Amino acid sequence: MAAEESSTEYLVEYLDGPLEGQVEHRSLVDGGPEARLAAIAAIDGVESVFWYDLVGQRELDGEVRARFAFDAGDSDPVAFDEDDND
Repeated sequence: MAAEESSTEYLVEYLDGPLEGQVEHRSLVDGGPEARLAAIAAIDGVESVFWYDLVGQRELDGEVRARFAFDAGDSDPVAFDEDDND
């Protein structure tokens, strides 16, 4: 195992909003996850900026995993159905 690799990245878990359920790797900033991050994504063909706030983090098998919650007030408007389970 390369200790340097596991100490330079963390796994982002999007808890809700348009990116709910998605994960991605990002670089650690000053040894930890960012408190707030911007994610750019195309929803229904429209590119938008979505803001997410750190709500918790943990370490699992040597990897930092950070959970982020959607900040709708600061994000670009987008129509998505949070209750759509189909």
